[in-house]
Amino acid sequence: QVQLVESGGGLVQAGGSLRLSCAASGRTFSTYAMGWFRQAPGKEREFVAAISWGDGTLYADSVKGRFTISRDNAKNTVFLQMDSLSPEDTAVYYCNARRFIGLLTTTPGNYWGQGTQVTVSS
Repeated sequence: QVQLVESGGGLVQAGGSLRLSCAASGRTFSTYAMGWFRQAPGKEREFVAAISWGDGTLYADSVKGRFTISRDNAKNTVFLQMDSLSPEDTAVYYCNARRFIGLLTTTPGNYWGQGTQVTVSS
């Protein structure tokens, strides 16, 4: 099984930036597509971004142009650089791993991190 641990969340002012990290262990990291999801209070968990083994990326429209997902396979780590943050970005952000079979989608895999809180103040 894959274990995922997020870090980098916190409190930031609107317009600011934050970089989330997700460290993966178990199995073979490069085999998996990695993604970020988020869940705001009272809302369902939603897709944010995903990245394939070959660094292909997919973004939700709400974050496109502001967020950047990347991965460092040598460090078994995926990142989410978040710029121009707004209060609507406030949520718990979850790292996700999905076995990659050749196509990136917004569908999550079965491996989740514990989540990291991101709070954007007005």
